Amino acid sequence: MQKITFLRLKKNKFGGAENYLVRLSDGLKKLGIEVEIKYSSAPKFLASWIKAIWYNLEVCLNKKDKFYFSLERVVCPDIYRAGDGVHKVFLEVEKKSKFNPLHLVYLFIEKRMFKNAKKIIANSQMVKKQIINTYNINPQKVEVIYNGVPIKKIANFDDIKKEFNIQNEKILLYVGSGFKRKGVEEVLEIVSKLKNYKLFIVGKEKKMDYYKNLAKELNVNAIFTGPRSDVNKFYSMADIFIFPTHYEPFSNVVLEAMSYKCVVFTTAQNGASEILDKSFVMKNPKDYKIELIQKLLDDENYLNEIKEKNYQIAQNFSIEKNVNETLKVINETIN
Repeated sequence: MQKITFLRLKKNKFGGAENYLVRLSDGLKKLGIEVEIKYSSAPKFLASWIKAIWYNLEVCLNKKDKFYFSLERVVCPDIYRAGDGVHKVFLEVEKKSKFNPLHLVYLFIEKRMFKNAKKIIANSQMVKKQIINTYNINPQKVEVIYNGVPIKKIANFDDIKKEFNIQNEKILLYVGSGFKRKGVEEVLEIVSKLKNYKLFIVGKEKKMDYYKNLAKELNVNAIFTGPRSDVNKFYSMADIFIFPTHYEPFSNVVLEAMSYKCVVFTTAQNGASEILDKSFVMKNPKDYKIELIQKLLDDENYLNEIKEKNYQIAQNFSIEKNVNETLKVINETIN
């Protein structure tokens, strides 16, 4: 088979898309397929919109006979995996100005990218519909392949319990960077109305002090850890994972939390909500589900029942299954 060149603008140790790319490329290598990952060579000091243009020129002018599987917005992909969703929809959800240079560049590229790609992979039905409706793309051109994660055993978290002085409290968890879009303010509002818990907020955020002060104002028992390389231990320790995002194509953290036997709440604006029982899907970030969350905290048997159900659901979304489904689309596109 022809070598696959994966496209992603930059490396990000804690990024969901970047972690998925590593898993996918490793999975294909195990099947004997030659792959490479092409990152941008743009200087770090450049503005983001210039980096986007730079990367497009860099990869498209040098495409020749290369087969491009892109996880980045470029105008010349053979296959584009829409892991970042539809930028035009994102702007409408976030009510951001379309006149920002970065958004103008993204919209220019995105329109041409969806038209030029031979095949598009969406990671949820929600994203597939958004692509079709926003850019009038032929539905047969868009395949839905849900994310996959490695199914791992529950990690030993004794050191975490010691580090944060955890006794017998029920543990609530949020994992993610970019707190505003992904709903940390809503997490704090939800938790402020609960009792008998300890909340962990794991992730990187520029305005961390704002959220720490908000937690104090709301009298929320919250621990902000910053980004952690041992996030698997937090998943293993947690009882309930709360992710009231405003827009998310399909967040890996939801599937990861389920694979570690967490009860999960997320919004209908997250493509990952498609794999959850509807009782645990918030209509929007302000649909707090307080009574149900408190019931889970108070009823150990019910809590364990839902944990086990989520674990069983997660077994159907292994990275191996994702790799095989993705390879099928690659073969169809090459041939």
